[in-house]
Amino acid sequence: MKKSYNFNAGPCVLPKEAIESTIEAIRNFDNTGIGLLEISHRTPGWERIMAETVALWRELLNIPEEYEVLFLGGGASTQFFEVPANLMKKKAAYLQTGVWAKKAAKEAKFYGDVEIVASSEDKTYSYIPKNYNIPLDADYFHITTNNTIYGTEIKEDLDCPITLVADMSSDIMSRPVDVRKYGLIYGGAQKNVGPAGVTFVIVRKDLLGQTGRPLQTMVDYRTHIGDEPKNKSMFNTPPVFAIFVMHETLKWVKSLGGVEAMNKINKKKSEMLYAEIDRNSMFVGTAAKEDRSIMNHCWVMAPGKEALQDEFMAFAKERGMVGIKGHRSVGGFRASLYNACPIEAVEALVACMQDFEKLHK
Repeated sequence: MKKSYNFNAGPCVLPKEAIESTIEAIRNFDNTGIGLLEISHRTPGWERIMAETVALWRELLNIPEEYEVLFLGGGASTQFFEVPANLMKKKAAYLQTGVWAKKAAKEAKFYGDVEIVASSEDKTYSYIPKNYNIPLDADYFHITTNNTIYGTEIKEDLDCPITLVADMSSDIMSRPVDVRKYGLIYGGAQKNVGPAGVTFVIVRKDLLGQTGRPLQTMVDYRTHIGDEPKNKSMFNTPPVFAIFVMHETLKWVKSLGGVEAMNKINKKKSEMLYAEIDRNSMFVGTAAKEDRSIMNHCWVMAPGKEALQDEFMAFAKERGMVGIKGHRSVGGFRASLYNACPIEAVEALVACMQDFEKLHK
């Protein structure tokens, strides 16, 4: 079997160590003789995994005690309406940097006024807007830190005059984050910290219960915080498989030295690929250079080379490159270099691009 390299934008490539330990847990969880997919979420072993997973989040991101860490279902798309349901009194502000940011703003409109402070839609979301004004009368300002479709990223924690909310689905754990600068951080696990099926929410507790509106039980974050530690994220049956893989993935991140070490590795991989995109006469990058994501790398054929797109796709596929087709809305190519994507994979992709160029010189 030929070697395959996984550049899919999500579900993401996972650490081999996490996969192997999960396979063993599926066979026999915590020496119970019962598999992970069959256990009760009220067993002591599972309660320990839940507590350890929260502890790993707190340790890796230095999350203060005034914040709760929740594991929920429904994906980040469900958070598009749960965030305003819990936080918006009358008005919220949104930075529109991509499709998911636009969808988040759409859902928020069900709960009050939404002001789009800036948008990069005019140039197909190829840049991050600058020099915008955040309305001080808004209840919160929402950003999407990384844009998987277009390959742009907000790489620093913003100084925000109002409560800052961030969808960090596709760059969480890829760099250090000053959690205190945010009121709420959320995202789907399947981009960088686990498989599809679980959503993380990091929320400052004093923000909750302030809107004056009644909430459905499952929409209210306070339901999932619970009244004692063992009930956190356990109001209903949690997605045990997805949380276990997250647990193992975060253990792997910690073993490498945490998010600081992870960020250095990610920057090295990213710089290697962007250098080849910029050097290679066959290709051109699509995102503004100052806003390029270190997670999702987007490029197209160079002017005059467009007819070779299908040929390169077939060439790359033969070389074992998986998941490099660009999103259907923008075309071209995309390589997602998430935490668990090894540098070997990036080297193989760069070599593939170089060999394709040689064929057409």
